Amino acid sequence: MNAYDTDLGLYVGGEWRDTATRDTHDVLDPASGLTHAALPLASDADLDDALDASARGFVRWRATAPEARAHVLARAAALLRDRTDRIARIATLEQGKPLAEAKGEIGLAATLLDFHAGEAVRIYGRVLPRPAGTRSLVLHQPIGPVAAFCAWNFPALNVVRKLGPAIAAGCSIIIKPSEETAGTAVEVMRCFQDAGLPGDVAQMVFGVPDRISRHLLASPVTRKLSFTGSVPVGKHLAKLAAETMMKTTMELGGHGPVLVFDDCDLEKTLDLLVANKFRNAGQVCIAPTRFYVQEGVYERFAAGFAERTRRIRVGSGLSEATQMGPMANRRRPTAIADLVDDARSAGARVLTGGEPIKGEGFFFTPTVLADVPLSARAMNDEPFGPLALLSPFGSEDEAIAHANRLPFGLAAYCFTENGRRQNWLGDEIEAGMIGINNVRLSWSDSPFGGIKDSGFGSEDGPEGVAAHLITKTVHAM
Repeated sequence: MNAYDTDLGLYVGGEWRDTATRDTHDVLDPASGLTHAALPLASDADLDDALDASARGFVRWRATAPEARAHVLARAAALLRDRTDRIARIATLEQGKPLAEAKGEIGLAATLLDFHAGEAVRIYGRVLPRPAGTRSLVLHQPIGPVAAFCAWNFPALNVVRKLGPAIAAGCSIIIKPSEETAGTAVEVMRCFQDAGLPGDVAQMVFGVPDRISRHLLASPVTRKLSFTGSVPVGKHLAKLAAETMMKTTMELGGHGPVLVFDDCDLEKTLDLLVANKFRNAGQVCIAPTRFYVQEGVYERFAAGFAERTRRIRVGSGLSEATQMGPMANRRRPTAIADLVDDARSAGARVLTGGEPIKGEGFFFTPTVLADVPLSARAMNDEPFGPLALLSPFGSEDEAIAHANRLPFGLAAYCFTENGRRQNWLGDEIEAGMIGINNVRLSWSDSPFGGIKDSGFGSEDGPEGVAAHLITKTVHAM
């Protein structure tokens, strides 16, 4: 058993494969920079075995009664809850987020599996009106084996978002989680294994991302791609998937605009936004990032935001006192520092933070920049870190133009007590998800996804299962 209490491996055909004869990747502790364990990386032979197993598993699982699929999903949800403390600790040790956040993530993942269990028995078709003695049926059937790739920022939830709807729909799946957070993914897969999911229905592999994606997406076995990650990688994978006309779901990056109007409940708004901005050290695709604040409350908002940010306690995610942990890898503090330097040189004011924290681990101070010009890189490229960007606006039209000016369209937030304005903003803002006087966008029964460069298709809700189905029409005389 390794330092953070999990045995890492590949899961292929119902068996775990270790580091013997395989290349490895070191899984690090972002709070110290030290190595936890060596993760085995899949060979071409491992990938071929996974494809063969997935082909067999699809034949088996599509013929399995929906109630049986639902039972496996519900049992996996129960096991996640039973093992929350252990899995959350692993997630914190390899991803860095505070332990309380990791536990909340696992709770949401379990709730999502419960929802998918219900959806497994609600995959309905319909009968079309026809003359007596004839029938026209519309059927929804599983699309086939799925190749799924997911990011490191939510190491349990991202994995469940791929496994849950595929299994509910009757598909088999090969999933490649992030190598940086492999331990959490392995423990989630063990929950499915112990819940009774047949070993050829779900496979888990790790390795060089481009090598694995090319191998899996070129195979005629694979019928659907599901990806969570950056816009450039998503576009690359979409090109590969187009070669076989593969159905895709793309949950890509964002650059969440926040419109704060002068009639908002300012203190409540600040409390919500500061806590949500620095959740998971800002490493959240739907994080509020570009704060456009009406001129009448701009200076008060900036002062209140900075004052609350200075009180955030940064440290190891295992400490109960910690409110923000380290960034997930050694690349991120440098990337954020570069964005801060660029914004400062363009005229932005640093209200608090702005520097990496010296010492062990990958820490960066929670940072607030005011008067950030639109030309600054941070206002155009997703920071994906503990960086809040503040800028004033005058009119409602100006605010909407700011919100919509980038090619991203994942999440947006608005704070106003004017009901008519709330309706208008909901219609006019270009984003797949909009929070009005609210920061929670992730619910098991609602679709999660974006538009424009932030991707297409949805996870969660009935739409998440529907994305794994084909539509077939049968006309009988």
